[in-house]
Amino acid sequence: MVKLTRPLLRATAAAGLVLAIGLPSAFAAMTATTVTDLNIRTGPGPQYPTVGLAARGSTAVIDGCIEGSKWCRIDVNGVRGWVYAQYLTTDLGGSAVVVQERRADLAIPAVTYEAQPNDPVIVSSGDELIGPVEQIDPIAPPDNVRTYITTNPGETVYLDGEVVLGAELPETVAVHRVPDYNYDYVNINGQPVLVEPATRRIVYVYR
Repeated sequence: MVKLTRPLLRATAAAGLVLAIGLPSAFAAMTATTVTDLNIRTGPGPQYPTVGLAARGSTAVIDGCIEGSKWCRIDVNGVRGWVYAQYLTTDLGGSAVVVQERRADLAIPAVTYEAQPNDPVIVSSGDELIGPVEQIDPIAPPDNVRTYITTNPGETVYLDGEVVLGAELPETVAVHRVPDYNYDYVNINGQPVLVEPATRRIVYVYR
């Protein structure tokens, strides 16, 4: 399932944000599965706005990936955009493999991204969210936690990768305490997340 408003989809399509070159027609049939709830973005990076959310277990058609990058362009139920390939799996010889780790074996074609004048620019720390993502027990934070985070947002930290449940924060990222609550919080790539203090794993993503 993909959550998406039609005006956003039309605006994204009209903007012509991406350019794919040299895609063999046979490759259009290759599909992958999202291993967690995964943002679909307008460009290949965590700084770009989201146009949808591919729920865990969604089937995605892969257009291709950027050479030397971990970002690939996909289509999920007609919603086209960019996702982090570390969280896509596909079949290779009867086994499920991570797309990012076996791109050469899968013969995924290269696509390019045509930069736009108003593209967002970020200063990344160069650190990366740590995987692999593991299944975690869902939590349901009370409303007062969101109110506190909104009132005390803190500085946004940009990391390579994508904000997903189960990913682990590198030690360089400082988290903040929520008074009288079991979890810390931090704003990663523009999204507030709750973090388990002992493991530094993301246990909730505010969208």
